[in-house]
Amino acid sequence: MQLTQLRHLVGLAESTSFSKAAKALFITQPALSRSIRSLEAELGFALVDRVGHHIELTALGKEVLVRARQLLDDAREISEMSAKLRDGSSGRLRVGLGAGPGAFLTRPLLAEAAARNRSMHLEIARGLTALLVQRLRARTLDALVVDLLSVEPASDLHIDRLTEMRGAFLCRPKHPLARRRRVSFEQIVDYPIASTPLSNEIARLLMQRYGPRAHPDDLVTLRSDELPSLVDVTLRSDAVLLAVRAAAPALVELPIDPPVGASARFGLVTLAGRTAAPTIQLLRHAMQDHLHD
Repeated sequence: MQLTQLRHLVGLAESTSFSKAAKALFITQPALSRSIRSLEAELGFALVDRVGHHIELTALGKEVLVRARQLLDDAREISEMSAKLRDGSSGRLRVGLGAGPGAFLTRPLLAEAAARNRSMHLEIARGLTALLVQRLRARTLDALVVDLLSVEPASDLHIDRLTEMRGAFLCRPKHPLARRRRVSFEQIVDYPIASTPLSNEIARLLMQRYGPRAHPDDLVTLRSDELPSLVDVTLRSDAVLLAVRAAAPALVELPIDPPVGASARFGLVTLAGRTAAPTIQLLRHAMQDHLHD
């Protein structure tokens, strides 16, 4: 069994067609067919079923595909490590950022990668925490920086809790509530409430503070994964933003009674038992420099 054969299997599974996969892999279709048949003969069972012009993985083929991707990923890491030792290359970093961390880290990470010219390959993925965790487990991401309250504890995840950032209700400086010394929850909910998706723990805390109306499904009328967009909308309207205070210096914090009393716990998530990419250190430095109140 050769890595080339495994690479051919992964390419075929992603393209679902011998002709498309051969084109993507820069080999001829007969050569790809021979490679897959040779792998099937060595393993002693069929990996793909040919259905018209397309293919479908067999049940065993799907199992092999998972292991093949892991082996190819390990081989890539070995190659990158060797290249780094040989010529000082900074390597590759594929990071998933939750809504809050994304607002703080996206630009600094991109700027740092750009400053390193072509020695640094950076990929940033944004989205819901659950989807980012799936990509981490599939090894299409090297690390995540997310709100740890949204991460289900699991033995295959290694979590570093690095920082805690205070949450608040925020509005534009000329908002009707901005000049009040104290505002109530009832006054705030007269306006549109904007927020990124909130964890179950934050939902419980809000309901303890302000009652059933504070459940995010009822409270939040403007929900998005893109925190900078929510900040911009809040600056231009009478919407009230529920977010970490440091995410929006141009907004005014509303003195709600009782206080929100909730914090986001941003941390670094990697796969347990897997050697971290050398470029993870760049991510750690960015978190230390930018994730704080």
